[in-house]
Parts: sequence; structure tokens; C-alpha cells
Amino acid sequence: MGVNSNLKKGVARPVDDPPPGHREVTSITRTAYSREVPFLAAELPPRPRGRKRANGEGSVYQRSDGLWVAAITGANGSRQRLYARSRAEAGRRLTEALQRRDQGMGDVAPARRDTVATYLTAWLDGLGGSVKPATGEKYRRDITLHVLPYVGRLPLPRLTPQRLQRLYGDLTEEGLSPMSIRHVHAVVHKALKQGVRWGKVARNVADLVDPPQAPRYEMQTLTLEQVRTLLRTAEDDRLGALYALAVTTGMRRGELLGLRWSDVDVPGQALAVTGSLQRVKGKGLVRVEPKTARSRRRILLTPTAVAALGRHQSAQAVERQKAADWWQDLDLVFCSAVGTPLEPGNVLRRSFHPLLTRAGLPSIRFHDLRHTAATVMLGRGVHPKIASEMLGHATVGITLDTYSHVTETMQRAAVGAIEAALAEG
Repeated sequence: MGVNSNLKKGVARPVDDPPPGHREVTSITRTAYSREVPFLAAELPPRPRGRKRANGEGSVYQRSDGLWVAAITGANGSRQRLYARSRAEAGRRLTEALQRRDQGMGDVAPARRDTVATYLTAWLDGLGGSVKPATGEKYRRDITLHVLPYVGRLPLPRLTPQRLQRLYGDLTEEGLSPMSIRHVHAVVHKALKQGVRWGKVARNVADLVDPPQAPRYEMQTLTLEQVRTLLRTAEDDRLGALYALAVTTGMRRGELLGLRWSDVDVPGQALAVTGSLQRVKGKGLVRVEPKTARSRRRILLTPTAVAALGRHQSAQAVERQKAADWWQDLDLVFCSAVGTPLEPGNVLRRSFHPLLTRAGLPSIRFHDLRHTAATVMLGRGVHPKIASEMLGHATVGITLDTYSHVTETMQRAAVGAIEAALAEG
């Protein structure tokens, strides 16, 4: 029998005299036939031409059960396989895996055992000293209450933009405010950004999701006359100096409650912001580092503030003498009758709000004293850069954006100045 009857379609010519020992086959490959019948190898049809993947580029193929496989060699030389239901999906996963590997982002595929809960928990546990304790606790609270109950059991690779968007919708239906959802979004984005660096996820899906718009908070500020009323009424208050500093320096509440006498330069009429009082889980109220690098700053004091601090220091000396051995010397400017840190909530309930009532002033937040200080400074022509430094903002842009209602007044003054200059000519 001729070899022609045993070859696949496309053989160029028949062979009447096969070589000795030839056996019939029903299917034969080019390599096998070349080994069996070397003198006929050149007669096989050419293999279809296409671009062959170079070493390291991986491959895509289909298994006998119909599942598609993207195979790739990792940075450590191990062979890894990614599975998909279609060739297109396998190709996409191969491309993502190659990008992760070539950018030095760790394993080419996320560990399949990672769920959203296990990853986020590991991320929280690894924060350590990279954030302030109070910030870390807030991150953990947001994730524990608003993320894990909804998507915690989901495999990490299956957290899609659509699923994250649905999470925000669920939180909205549960009554969570838009601002709170934006805080949740910020934490998730930060966690997934680290996940991309670690090679746990191929992309940060939070980049593709829009959290709900939060209504802009209309800050309440005191007028100059109301500030004078506040200061007059506060002169007889145990914490009168606290309010005098708040409304003349714009310091944050935590910065004021964490202020130490060693940070105050009374002769130089200045103080240094070197820390902030915050609550840390398991430790209570502790003094921590300032909010940002720009928060560590030196602030010049007004004569009004210096006078209030002088009265406060004298009154504290009397309290210290009365407390005797009960006094805890923590060097705090604003403290309890025995020297311990002041509970922020008690300051509001027992001192600040009653003070506003006695002075006949509107009910405002303590933080609005900071807004009042900023508004007065900018409204009186203080350069935004100087105001930003006094407030401890990270950038002057934050100051301008926050107090845009004042900068509009500044612009009108600037226009008036230009017009006056032109009129002189």
C-alpha cells in the first residue's frame, strides 16, 4: 500500500515504494513522519504561519473540558495557570498577569484563597505607625461596619467596579450619609492602592467608581462683634484661655487640648504646635503627632491671647497647690483639676455650649471657632499663604478652597485697588 493513503490531506505526491519496515498509521505528525520516513519530510504541507509567542510571553489554550487556560512563567520561574470561560477572558487575564510580572508586582495571579475580608484585615493590621492611631481606628471602624458585612466573603479578584458601586448604593439605602460613604470609599481606595503594589489585585477598582456627592457644609462663623462678646463672657470661665486661643489662632481642638506649657513662649508671645490630644483604643486619651507635617508649626499670639494665658496659668497654679499629691504633672496647658487630659466631649457639654448660651450666641461647633479665625484673617487682608501656615493646612489651596466665600471679598478689594491705581494716572 502506498504511503499516500496514510497521510493527512495535502501530501504532494504518492510513494509507490515505501522504505523497509514501514507500517501503516492513521494519524501522523510532521515530526513523527520525519523520523519514520526522513526522505519524505520535505513533502509534508507547510505549517500555517502566525506569530509565535516568544519565551516568557505565556500561552493560551483550551482544555478538553472546554475551559480556557492562560499559562505564564512567574518571576521566580514557576509555571502558573489562570482559568477562564472564554478565549477572550483568558487573553485578558494573561495580559494583566504579564503586566504584573513585568512591573515587579509580585505573583502573576492573586492568591485564590484571598477574600475581601482577609485582605482588608491584613492591610489594617499592617498599617502600624504609617497612620495616626485614631486614623487607624477610624479605618477599621469603616471597614468593619460598612464593607465586610456586604462584600467581605467575596473573593478578592471578584471585587469589580460594579460590585463596589452597588455597595455604595446599599449603604445609601441603609441611611448612611453621602459624606460617610465618601469616607468609606477613601479607605477602600487606599487599601486597594496598596493591593496593586503588593500584586494582590491587577487594578484599583475604586478608581472606576464614583461615590455619592456630599452636600457642601455651610460653615457658621461669628461676626467680629460676636467674637468680642465671646471673649468678654469667657474671661470668668475656667477655660477662657482655650477659647481665646481658638478664635485668635485657628488651632484645632485636639491641638489645643494637647498643648504643653513647654510649647508656650510667653515673653516671645508665641507657641509651637507639636502634638495633638486624641483617643486611642486601649490607651484612652494620649498625645500624638500633629495631623500633618505642616501642622507642626509656630504661631505668634495676640496680646489678648497672651493675657488670657497669663490668667489661666495663675489659676492653674492654685489648682495644682490644692490637688497636692493628686496632681499629675503632664505639663498640659488645658487639663482637669488634677492635671489629667480633658475629655473633649465634656469640654463641649460642660463648658463650650453653656458659654455660648450665657453669651447669647448661636449654637456652633467648636471647629467653627477655627473657621471664624480664618475668616477674620482673610477678610482683613492677611495673605492666604500666611493664613494657611497659621492654620496648619497642607497647602494654601486648601485654605483658598475652604474659605472661597472670603476670597470673593478679597477679589472685590483687589479690583477696587486696580481701579484706584488706574484712576491716579
